[in-house]
Amino acid sequence: MDPLPPLPDGRNRARTGYVLGGLAVLFVALAMLFLSTMREHVKPRKAIPLVDTKFLATTPWRQTYADLVKAKADLSDYDCYGCHEKNKPPTLRFDENQKIIVPQEHVNIVMGHGSHGRNNLCFNCHNDKNLTTLQVRDGREIGFDNIPQLCGTCHGPNYRDWEAGAHGRTSGYWDRSKGDIVRLSCANCHNPHSPRIPTREPAPGPHALRAVEESKPHDAAH
Repeated sequence: MDPLPPLPDGRNRARTGYVLGGLAVLFVALAMLFLSTMREHVKPRKAIPLVDTKFLATTPWRQTYADLVKAKADLSDYDCYGCHEKNKPPTLRFDENQKIIVPQEHVNIVMGHGSHGRNNLCFNCHNDKNLTTLQVRDGREIGFDNIPQLCGTCHGPNYRDWEAGAHGRTSGYWDRSKGDIVRLSCANCHNPHSPRIPTREPAPGPHALRAVEESKPHDAAH
């Protein structure tokens, strides 16, 4: 068995202590220098503005007839037979380009359902024999509270996506034991006479988790 190495004498132990102490002081100094350098380069973050509450609203931007009935609103504008005669379909007039002439009483209606111009007829959707109902392609009458059934007769793929929850907006509860789901109607987003949704301001993008330096334009001389 090899003999144990001799223990260092007092001078060697003292020298080792000085070296270790010096290294500790050096590391502390380097750490302080590193932290002070970081503090100089870190810029204060700009305050993140709050998101405009309009982007958090869940109320649809349009109300349907069913919404008005539920809210017990004034439905006098929907009283068709306040002006039209029952059992007498209204007469439609067209200009020289076969574009429907909207009566003065309905001047707020802008006909723009489809770019092809073939849906330029009130009675494609409204029931000419009963103005209080709508009619689908096969002649069935449906109420104003069942608009998706009407839209689905022409827009089949969109209607299937809507039923599956992929088109439109569905809110409420995933867990049906806690509550029902709420599915918007087509007319909550689309104006039936001009279905194209107007351009809307997009919601702001996400903020970075750390400060991002603003890019500077390149010097033209370089």
